[in-house]
Amino acid sequence: MKDDWQLFSHPRMDIAHAKELLGEILDDGEIVRRRFTPSARYISEGLAQWDKLRDEMMYANRWFLDDAIDGERLKQLLSMLIAPPLPRQWYRARIRTEDEVFPIEKMAAPPRRRSSNGRANPAGIPYLYLGSLPETALAEIRPHTGEVACVADFTVPEIKAVDLRNPRKLVSPFLSESSAIGQLRADLPFLERLGQELTRPVHPAGAAIDYIPSQYLCEFIKKSGFDGVVYRSSVSDGINLALFNPAQAVGGTVVLYNVSKVSVEVAVAE
Repeated sequence: MKDDWQLFSHPRMDIAHAKELLGEILDDGEIVRRRFTPSARYISEGLAQWDKLRDEMMYANRWFLDDAIDGERLKQLLSMLIAPPLPRQWYRARIRTEDEVFPIEKMAAPPRRRSSNGRANPAGIPYLYLGSLPETALAEIRPHTGEVACVADFTVPEIKAVDLRNPRKLVSPFLSESSAIGQLRADLPFLERLGQELTRPVHPAGAAIDYIPSQYLCEFIKKSGFDGVVYRSSVSDGINLALFNPAQAVGGTVVLYNVSKVSVEVAVAE
């Protein structure tokens, strides 16, 4: 329950207290001492389908795909990942050039003809990428020490967004049928993989190809009736929002920031 569904996740709720609480809920103090094994009947084909689909769209077919994902099941799963109430204030950053302070109009999404491939958007279809904090927005543009950046604040109304930061925290096992719980548990790794598509680091030289799976995913989310997608930042502790309709955000003020230090973390390649 703690690993699969992140229940009893309060910092003061250790294993002993969780067992005591569960025993009280079930009115059976012995059941928490028994061992249970997840049923092998429930498997998820979504993960295998996604791996085949992403390879095909990246290296074989782009528009007319041979492999297809179960769209109805994916829509059901996405409906369980509706983001909780989000902050109204978000931020976007741009590196200042030639001592120019960008006006708020130039801090919005780029025009269609100048919209390049992004993590969520294909070229020519602009989305508005926003960070939850000025530092988050700055980290996403990969600044260099000594540069000066313009950071604009945007007010975003209440929207319907998919939250891919931590599917296990949002998806609830309290369903009507045990078979639905078993199948949902099997699909959780698939949902986590979708979240990883939006957060994994991508080298700029390969972005046009490597962004294709996450662009496809966001297009699916948009066609499913959502306004945007929330995902973890791969370069900071904040969160990001890709807003499908940039006109929903109202620009505020622009503030200059000096980039005084850029931190780098490394690990031995395996």
